[in-house]
Amino acid sequence: MKLVVLGLSLSSSWGNGHATTFRALLSAFAERGHDILFLERDRPWYAEHRDLPDPDFCRLAYYDDIGDLERWREEMGTADAVIVGSYVPDGVEIGKWAQRAAPGRTCFYDIDTPVTLAKLERGDYEYLSPELIPFYAIYFSFTGGPTLTRLERQYGSPKALPLYCSVDTDAYRPLEVEPRWDLSYLGTYSPDRQPTLDRLLLQVARQCPGRRFVVAGPQYPDDLDWPANVERIEHLPPAEHAEFYARSRFTLNVTRADMIAAGWSPSVRLFEAGACGTPIISDIWQGIAEIFEPGTAIVLAERTADVVAALSASSEDIGAAARAIVLAQHSARRRAEQLEADLAELGGRQKAVHAGGLTA
Repeated sequence: MKLVVLGLSLSSSWGNGHATTFRALLSAFAERGHDILFLERDRPWYAEHRDLPDPDFCRLAYYDDIGDLERWREEMGTADAVIVGSYVPDGVEIGKWAQRAAPGRTCFYDIDTPVTLAKLERGDYEYLSPELIPFYAIYFSFTGGPTLTRLERQYGSPKALPLYCSVDTDAYRPLEVEPRWDLSYLGTYSPDRQPTLDRLLLQVARQCPGRRFVVAGPQYPDDLDWPANVERIEHLPPAEHAEFYARSRFTLNVTRADMIAAGWSPSVRLFEAGACGTPIISDIWQGIAEIFEPGTAIVLAERTADVVAALSASSEDIGAAARAIVLAQHSARRRAEQLEADLAELGGRQKAVHAGGLTA
């Protein structure tokens, strides 16, 4: 299968969660024998922080603007499928261009579905507009549950399918290293996540001065009041994620407000930490209990006191249970199998159209 992907970034994980998601999925997809071209908008902030400038599982090329994409029109026209990702700059115009270049074979992969739908409701068409959705053959969604029905009924998607994030289980695995922190958090600053981070980590650190904490990720305001026992790491490249989790007795998952409201929106950090066997403490949203069983494979917390209590409890069984679930259900290889099957079905529909078996 020949696949072209226009995504936010593959080369740089700085300030975004898209790169690690694409890397895991596409490397596993390539492992199954498929050919992939990834087209990335050349942006200076990513160019300065490229931690995968030359992937070995696909061709990576950069473009300057929509006009520059014409260099790949012929290749897109012969591709079995084209995927446009969320948050791609000028995404509406690029989506229209892709749909013309590969009619009936262009899909949308939304790694930010609840945020996207909230933007559409506000009339904010930064990278997707309602008029485009019916012409994306498949709407692959980071979010499952009722959101998929909404995409089809309200916005006219011909087919909305879940395509959750996943993890490269070769790269993310338990390591024999000494623990350094009692609780860690890995994530870019987000204003709507910050109150939860404050409640479930910073306040915990203030109440537990003898314990050690860390927050890794860019773009946190300079005037934030960090407790003395909270270490800061400005940027942590993916190659260092597994060791980061291995050095954490527990790690924290904090979810954006739009994703909590929608439910069924597991962050990639859940699967990365789980694959490393690191026990996870998470905020609560509908659908999380269907991924990890609370109390057995994850600790759910609403209050500061919940986290304080968890840090005093045994954690090894929880980490092992989470790892078993990730290996069985959320590895990149499982996601690649799913993507292959969905795109193969799309190809079958296209053949039927050309044979006159369906109304084009």
